[in-house]
Amino acid sequence: MSFEAAVHAKAIQLDHLSLDMCATAGSGHPTTAMSLGHIVTVLMYHTMRWAPDQPDYPTSDRLVLSEGHAVPIIYAAYADLGGAVDVKDRRRALTKDDLSTLRANDSVLDGHPNPMEGFPFFDAATGSLGQGLSVAAGLGLAARHDGLDKRIYCIIGDGESREGQIWEAVDLIVDEKLTNVLPIFNCNGYGQADKVSLQQSHERLKHKLQAAGFEVMVIDGHEPEEIKGAFDKFIANAGSKSDKPMALVARTVKGWGAPAVQGGGWHGKPATGEKLAQAHDQLKETGVTLTSALSRDALSIYPPAEAKVDEPEIAEPMSMSEAMNAYDMGLILKSGKFATRKAYGLALRALGHANPNVWCLDADVSNSTFAEWFNNDKDLADRFVECKIAEQNMFSTAVGLSAAGKIPFCSTFSKFVTRAYDQIEMAMNSGANVKIVGSHSGISLAADGPSQMSLPDVAWFRSLATTKDHHGGPGAYVLQPSDAYSAYALTLAMADHKGLCYMRTFRPDVEFIYDENTTFDLGRFEVLTEGRDLLIVTAGYMVHECNKALDLLDKQGIDATLVDLYSIPFDAEKLLDLANANGGFILTVEDNYGGGLGSAVADACTDSGDAFTLQQMFVKRIPKSARTEDEILRQCGLHHSMIARKAASMVGVATA
Repeated sequence: MSFEAAVHAKAIQLDHLSLDMCATAGSGHPTTAMSLGHIVTVLMYHTMRWAPDQPDYPTSDRLVLSEGHAVPIIYAAYADLGGAVDVKDRRRALTKDDLSTLRANDSVLDGHPNPMEGFPFFDAATGSLGQGLSVAAGLGLAARHDGLDKRIYCIIGDGESREGQIWEAVDLIVDEKLTNVLPIFNCNGYGQADKVSLQQSHERLKHKLQAAGFEVMVIDGHEPEEIKGAFDKFIANAGSKSDKPMALVARTVKGWGAPAVQGGGWHGKPATGEKLAQAHDQLKETGVTLTSALSRDALSIYPPAEAKVDEPEIAEPMSMSEAMNAYDMGLILKSGKFATRKAYGLALRALGHANPNVWCLDADVSNSTFAEWFNNDKDLADRFVECKIAEQNMFSTAVGLSAAGKIPFCSTFSKFVTRAYDQIEMAMNSGANVKIVGSHSGISLAADGPSQMSLPDVAWFRSLATTKDHHGGPGAYVLQPSDAYSAYALTLAMADHKGLCYMRTFRPDVEFIYDENTTFDLGRFEVLTEGRDLLIVTAGYMVHECNKALDLLDKQGIDATLVDLYSIPFDAEKLLDLANANGGFILTVEDNYGGGLGSAVADACTDSGDAFTLQQMFVKRIPKSARTEDEILRQCGLHHSMIARKAASMVGVATA
């Protein structure tokens, strides 16, 4: 059988399987899957170098399905090839019988791609549209850095290409000259509700990609020789000295081969009953005109190259004082004052020298986040990625780097982290080992005003901290260091933890509270002063303001305990023991909107079943600009004098 006939035959077989598995599940996207039957066949049965029994082999080519709802076509091919899945800590081959479990509670075949549910062929959870090309870029960056002749294919829907993140990734691929990444645009002409806009037509996509700097191939996505020719051209380009990336725009038909399920109204709707039978009959008729037998004799899978396992040497990072002395900051160390954002930059540089797997990504603000200290170090610069003002792309690129075994630290202003909540949640779903550092946090930057202040971030990340990730730890750790020593130590602790972390740093230089004798572990807190009348719980910049409030309280004869709750989640039992030792009175103070630290403490109180008196102080108005930190704290009701007044009222002491 010819290659062309073999591809047609196999694609039709996979289309039949896609129809059946979605019908059995009662949901899914078989028509989108059918638009990709030929492309997936050529990729998985011929072009990609991979081993079905070891789909996550280090040197294997990778396929990122950004158009995640099309996953039935991948599952069909994977079962046909006996690809390995992980079921109850045991690896076994997927079978065609398994396809009937699509979307079931105990199935590895999730409704959208998810490697953490036992499907190691994928590197990231996708299906929240627009993110896959960024993941592919991260995989491409890691492969190039590691000297691996590894090719990354990414399938993107035409309707999905309306998402701005796609074009952020396009820019990064061109900037970085990633010729080992191939974006494949599946132009079947339909979105969910209707046809796609002309702006997402194959003609417009071609011109947009060309304008961005790609060499673009436009093909019929159901013609095997055209598909193979395009992939062969990409492979040749990736292996040449060209620095111009390529993109593939494929004209396809949604529901190819079965007119009964073509056109509008079939997105996310499986055919059942007579319609299912009709679609199967039409696919068979289509097959008769293209081939006479089902065979893959003309198809062969190329295995990946043998991996050279060479574990990098990881050393103990320098302490903060050692790093400051090593990098000519001895006088600053003696001054006793340093911003947490600068301590992060210093720690990241020290980490980079200690651990070759540590990477740094920044979004055009590295001179403010101090990630530039990593980039400006000639021994580390090849592990720095300048993502420009494209935060969503940055976080998804980090997912790709994580899938390749790297430890990516992503930094930007914490206000701009909030525009990528979806991408960050998908990183958590993917089991990605991503570290996020938001600078200029809270209200302490004052003069820039609310457009630059991160105020809902703690509440959102804290919501992730309430769930468990696939490794059994918190979905995310939320970290708020209060001084340089804690920021430095927590940066190192993030690198040691496998899982998502978010750390807030702030702009002002602040006095040292700690020294190197203090240990900072995720999930803990630090007791700064011990009293008997009231427990004040705070974090980050507000530790300094609460320290000032303690002086005022002391003058009134109020003996308060102050806790630096630098980590969420935290040891709730230990914290509530302190509260009980302080008459059950708790005051929480934070420089962000509600739902964060105070709510976490409130939940701990509720869960304990004991009686506590809890008051929360947080930002309860939309701030405006102010010239100084003192002014903005007064404006938002968080000045130390106001904290002291609230604390005194809780224990029945009247103040003027």
